[in-house]
Amino acid sequence: MATVDDCRKALHDLAARLEANAEARGKLDLDRTLACRLTDLGAAFHGRITEGRLVDITDGDDPKAKIALVTTSDELLALVAGKLDITRMLTSIRANPFDLLKLRKLL
Repeated sequence: MATVDDCRKALHDLAARLEANAEARGKLDLDRTLACRLTDLGAAFHGRITEGRLVDITDGDDPKAKIALVTTSDELLALVAGKLDITRMLTSIRANPFDLLKLRKLL
């Protein structure tokens, strides 16, 4: 099982990777709040996806987030590392269907 610090680092690594991917940023018109809830750790993070970037990542939940990823710490690390396809996690993501299609482009 990964730690809270591992998950925080993974989210910041994802944010850095998205920041460097100018091509994806130009194709994605998504501006949504995001919550990442880690069921095995009882922890959560939240931030915002805007213009293909993941910004303002901070500890804690956002119950009003438009997109919520509810997963385990190991699945989060695998997803961020590219070892787990986002389509396999569709039941773990709570978002409207159009946002889900846009997220596939991002990850």
